[in-house]
Amino acid sequence: MISWNNLDASKAFAHLQTLRNRVCLPEVLSGEEGAKRVRKASVPMAAGLSYNYAAKAVDEKVLDALCDLAKETQLTEKFAALYNGEVINTGEKRKVLHHLTRGQLGEAVVADGVDKREFYLSQQERVAEFADAVHSGKITNEAGETFTTVVQIGIGGSDLGPRAMYLALENWAKQNGSFYMEARFISNVDPDDAAQVLRSIDVSRSLFVLVSKSGTTLETLTNEAFVKDALKKAGLDPARHMVAVTSETSPLASSKEYLAAFFMDDYIGGRYSSTSCVGGAVLSLAFGPKVFGRFLEGAAAEDVLAKEPDPRKNPDMLDALIGIYERNVQNWPATAVLPYSQALSRFPAHLQQLDMESNGKSVNRFGEKVDYVTGPVIFGEPGTNGQHSFYQLLHQGTDIIPLQFVGFKKNQAGMDVDIQGTTSQQKLCANVAAQIMAFACGKKAEDPNKSFAGGRPSSIIIGEQLTPEALGALLAHFENKVMFQGFVWNLNSFDQEGVQLGKVLAKRVLSHDTDGALRVYSDLMGI
Repeated sequence: MISWNNLDASKAFAHLQTLRNRVCLPEVLSGEEGAKRVRKASVPMAAGLSYNYAAKAVDEKVLDALCDLAKETQLTEKFAALYNGEVINTGEKRKVLHHLTRGQLGEAVVADGVDKREFYLSQQERVAEFADAVHSGKITNEAGETFTTVVQIGIGGSDLGPRAMYLALENWAKQNGSFYMEARFISNVDPDDAAQVLRSIDVSRSLFVLVSKSGTTLETLTNEAFVKDALKKAGLDPARHMVAVTSETSPLASSKEYLAAFFMDDYIGGRYSSTSCVGGAVLSLAFGPKVFGRFLEGAAAEDVLAKEPDPRKNPDMLDALIGIYERNVQNWPATAVLPYSQALSRFPAHLQQLDMESNGKSVNRFGEKVDYVTGPVIFGEPGTNGQHSFYQLLHQGTDIIPLQFVGFKKNQAGMDVDIQGTTSQQKLCANVAAQIMAFACGKKAEDPNKSFAGGRPSSIIIGEQLTPEALGALLAHFENKVMFQGFVWNLNSFDQEGVQLGKVLAKRVLSHDTDGALRVYSDLMGI
């Protein structure tokens, strides 16, 4: 029997609160003992990745208490309930099925009279057939020319995740002969966004993927109209250049204005949809269905690891629990995601939505106010750019902000240069190692301005190279981490009511149904 209780009702959490400030990082990472700690504190992930938490401010007593917390809050049982199809999204009374897009973790899940694993597989197969037809020239533009560019039109989870995944694999695909079409993305309702993309492509040889589950998303439909107008002005038939990713019940599903429609459903939230058709269409068109399949395999393998009940052997759960300790015991307000890979340039932005939209809640899954802090602020940039930006605050600011590094031993492009005895990749990797130790251990100096307190905790996910499998594992790791933290906080991590109010008010502004301050702000904006 699963019990859904608040964090502050937990005996393990009460004990955990007595274990604050136990670890002095400059001490535990010094000398040979520090070397042993780094070697020991590593947990294997899928696709050859590993999660290393040696520079986190935890010791065996803290880890023991976190393991007790995981058991008491029934994290393994709650994950099983989720992937076996129980209604976990209490706000919208829905199942949560994004794991099914990449594998069957438990029992067959039937919803609306349909085996959902079979449904997701069928849509992936339809996308693969369509992508192969585009690549082979069976599907062309009016002039019989092949399409060379795919443009995704969507917003939020329909943009951030797929865009981040595309950028993560673009160089790899070019190096490995798997690059078929350039991908571009239109998301912002600001007309400058769409205009910039349209001016940079040959619209006659571009295929547009409209992503809207409901078929009514204002920003997305506005951008669709913008694109259709551009196509018509170029003398092109929009119906020959557009496909839809939507639900079977939306007005887009059977419209003749699209070459094809691929289906998603209400059981997968936008920020969890990169492994569904939302990401599958654009990634399969850009890199081919086989690469997308490899991406799914990496995510599926990481999901299997997330079933492990021992947190010390479960990298996703362990990362989540250490984050709980940092947020609710150490009272640290934010987490910085720092990928030392330019390919992951938009990955922090995706994780920002994934984490903050999921666990940015002040009421529990039953709508009752919680008396403890929940999701942290998430931000980040790829290294080494960030080192010349916000790292100053991370090193010497008044707040301690935990860090999550991601690094790879090899680059993707197969290009490098040796300068002063080392390659660019070696310099990049050297910066990762140096920053971890600099944050953790600091430096004492007589000049206070040049003194670093240290004690800034970090973890790192390390891999050989950012491949499709590694990217899938990395994505699943963070999705599962957010899920486990939501379980501990007793939140519903799968709705997002906080984004709805602004949409409602914007519609009132556009229909001139305003008064008071809202009317004045509308006037100030020239509406």
